[in-house]
Amino acid sequence: MWALRAHTTHLKLTPKQDSGWGNYISPFYETVMSVVFGEQFMFEIAVEQRQYKTYVLSDQTTQSQVAVVPERGGIVISWQMAGKEVFYLDAERFKDPTLSVRGGIPLLFPICGNLVDDTYTVDGQSYQLKQHGFGRTSNWEVTQQSTEGGASVTVTLKSSPETLAVYPFEFELNYIYTLRGNTLELRQRHTNFAAKPMPFSTGIHPYFAVDEAVKSQLTISLPSTEYQIKGAPEVQSFPGTFDFSQDEIDFAFINLTGKTAQVTDPVRQSKLTIEFDGNYSTLVFWAVQGKDFYCLEPWTGPRNSINTGTHLLTVAPQETVETVITMTVEAIAA
Repeated sequence: MWALRAHTTHLKLTPKQDSGWGNYISPFYETVMSVVFGEQFMFEIAVEQRQYKTYVLSDQTTQSQVAVVPERGGIVISWQMAGKEVFYLDAERFKDPTLSVRGGIPLLFPICGNLVDDTYTVDGQSYQLKQHGFGRTSNWEVTQQSTEGGASVTVTLKSSPETLAVYPFEFELNYIYTLRGNTLELRQRHTNFAAKPMPFSTGIHPYFAVDEAVKSQLTISLPSTEYQIKGAPEVQSFPGTFDFSQDEIDFAFINLTGKTAQVTDPVRQSKLTIEFDGNYSTLVFWAVQGKDFYCLEPWTGPRNSINTGTHLLTVAPQETVETVITMTVEAIAA
C-alpha cells in the first residue's frame, strides 16, 4: 500500500466561534493529513483555556468535533457532527466544580451504580464508595496526544492517598479517546500496581440529546429482552418499548445476546450505534421525564458487583485489562 502523509504544526492566535460554547482563543493546533488511495483525512487537536482546560479533537473531512475536559473527571462534554450536538449537558452543573457532571460521558470506576449502604469489603476491611465510584469526579490529566489515524488524547488517573482511603489498590488508568470520521472510540486500560489482584467494574454514562416531546418516537434496539429495575432483584421481560410517561426509567439489561445497541431518532435524522467488547455484561437505559436526554450505558458489571462478584473484572498485579467501546452516529433520510 502506498501512502502519502503530510504533517504540519502551526499556531493560531485568532478568536474562533465554538458552535454554542462561546468565543475562545486557540493557542495551539496540530494538524495531520493522510492520503491513502484517494481518501483524505485531516485531524486536529486544539487546547483551549475555557473555564477548564479543554482538548478539542476534530476531523475536518466529516466536520466532527469532540471536547474533552480532563480536570472534570476526564469527561467528554461535547460531540458535534456537522454542527449538530450529540450529547446533552447541564451547563450549570458543569460550571460548579463541587457537583458531579450531568451530561457528556461521565466515566465510571471502580464501580458502576450504587452499593448497598455505599459499602464494600476487601480482605475483611470495609470501605465506602459513592455511586459510580470516584472516576467521574477526579482530576485526570492528558498524557498523550496523537493525530495519526485519528484525533486522539489519552487521559490518565493514578491512585493517590485519597483513592487509597476508599479503594486499597495502587493503579493507573489510561483512557484513550479517538475521533475518526463519525466514530468515537473509547479504549480504556486499567493497570494494577498493587501486590494483590485488583477487582473493579468500569463503564460509561453517556447522555444523548433528545427533545422530551419526541422520546416516544425513538426506535431502540437492544441486545437483551431481560432487565432488572434499580433496587429490585426480579428479572423482568422487556416488551420492546419504553413508557416515557413514567417519572423515571432505570432498567439494567442483563443476559446480553449481543454487543451492539442502536437508537434511531427520526426528528434529529440520526442513527446511533454503540458497540462494546466482551468485558461488558450489563446495558443500562436511563431517562427522566422532563429532561432532554436518555442514557445508554455499557457496564462491565452490575450494581454491587464488587460485593457479589457477579461479572466482576479482576486484573493481576503488574498487568493491564483493556476494554473498548465505540459509538458511531450516522445521518438517515427524513
